[in-house]
Amino acid sequence: MRVPSPPLPPPPPRRLLVAHDAHADWCARLAARRPDLALRGARPGDVTPALLEWAEGYVGFRRPATPTMGAVRWVHCTGAGVDGWMAPGALPDGVLLTRTTESFGPPIAEWALSRALAFAQRWRELEAAQRARRWVRECEPTLLAGAPVLVVGTGDVGTHVARAFAALGCPVTGVSRSGEARPAHGTPSVFTQLAPYTALGDVVGDARVLVLAAPLTPATRGLVAGDVLARCRGALLLNAGRGALVDEAAIVPALDAGWLAGCALDVFETEPLPEGSPLWGDARVMVSPHVSGPSTADATIEGVVETLAAIERREVPRTIVDRARGY
Repeated sequence: MRVPSPPLPPPPPRRLLVAHDAHADWCARLAARRPDLALRGARPGDVTPALLEWAEGYVGFRRPATPTMGAVRWVHCTGAGVDGWMAPGALPDGVLLTRTTESFGPPIAEWALSRALAFAQRWRELEAAQRARRWVRECEPTLLAGAPVLVVGTGDVGTHVARAFAALGCPVTGVSRSGEARPAHGTPSVFTQLAPYTALGDVVGDARVLVLAAPLTPATRGLVAGDVLARCRGALLLNAGRGALVDEAAIVPALDAGWLAGCALDVFETEPLPEGSPLWGDARVMVSPHVSGPSTADATIEGVVETLAAIERREVPRTIVDRARGY
């Protein structure tokens, strides 16, 4: 079993490569905090083997499409999920993997609640009626308040999602690997009940809203497949975790069968979502391009600075990733 790699041996990284569309701004912010560092930046698709041979540390969301990671000894992931770095061979065992300290719970909670309200208030039908200048009284909303909600993933993101729905009086069940809640950033748990992943099929039938907010790990890949969907009874599926948490090919059949009443997806098995995907043209599906929890410059730089300082002190960073668990 793989375990978190230990802090890097001295000397600590001094040459950092920042891979982001706004790399110039991020490098400027980092230089203001740590003028002693040598910094280079590139768009993720423009990262070259030569840049990786120069760098000792890499700041980015996904592994670049290069044969190796060159001389990089430390990777700091800027996103909520680190699954892009967990594939076999993605990183040598000696490379330290850490992740952002940013809480993506608040924005993802707003994304999830807004989508649930959009379906409940029938915004799409009303918008179409307005464009057609039609007075459609049949487009009456349904009440979301008090509806049972099931959240898969009970960490920081899942806890914030639960809080948002609980504010409407919705009872929220949480499902996680351990069957326990693990809120971060001082956020209290508001789940009315908790269950392990193995019990998902037993509790999903009661949910009117099913929110996926779990990391992608071997235990969660394909967790919501046809057998789980078949136990839903007209639920609204919201996925802001990872596309591979759900069997994407089973979504449209589940909608046709009435197991799902609608679907809002921010993540997909293949990104960008291919033009030929049936999800694009299905009126029962709301698509957004992986924007529910964007990384912010201030929080990203703070996480890099904090983690580098721990490495320099020869301490285990609190941002270290447990490769055995996948988060």
